Amino acid sequence: MHPWTGLMVTFSTMPPKELLTPSKAKRAGIGTFFRPKDLEPLGISEPILRTLIRRGTVEKVARGLYRLTAAEISEHYTIAATCARVPQGIVCLLTALQIHGIGTRLSPEVWLAIPHGSRSPRLTIARVRTVKFSGSMLTTGVERTRIDGVPTKITNPARTIVDCVRLSRIIDRETAIEAMREGLHDRHVTTNALLRMAKACGVFDLMRRDIELLSS
Repeated sequence: MHPWTGLMVTFSTMPPKELLTPSKAKRAGIGTFFRPKDLEPLGISEPILRTLIRRGTVEKVARGLYRLTAAEISEHYTIAATCARVPQGIVCLLTALQIHGIGTRLSPEVWLAIPHGSRSPRLTIARVRTVKFSGSMLTTGVERTRIDGVPTKITNPARTIVDCVRLSRIIDRETAIEAMREGLHDRHVTTNALLRMAKACGVFDLMRRDIELLSS
């Protein structure tokens, strides 16, 4: 009997597929992706995990990162897998727009902000596009959430739109204007929220000009 969960876990008698199922993982608070330590409350040690991998119950996605083969692959699978491998990254720009449901553009890359001085990650599970932030830009308008169970940092809607405008040289101005228009139209943000965020990010005049252009 495991002291944390009250579950009887005996690998020799329990069928492999029943040791770790999507429903058991969900009850234990384990998302689509997990690390070996996440299985400790279920009494599943690393040797048992290796056996589950050999038997096809668990798939190794990347170094130190696993998923249940029976788990459904969601629309945010690649984003979640990337965030699990790059925990210091902040989901931003086009990928943040996608998560927030703003605009229509879908990027084939996962956009992440990382601290200045950090090396850009190279992953086999996704194409990653990075921008580098420093100081307050690493925290202003940045929220913590979960994507497919993976703890994730992401720019909020106002910060995301402001970033699209101030960094339109790398994502194209048309996309930035669409994000601002759709964000306001669908009430993801307000004009005041955008202007406050733009001031915090040092682009107040630029944002005010673009809002005035939309209103004209």
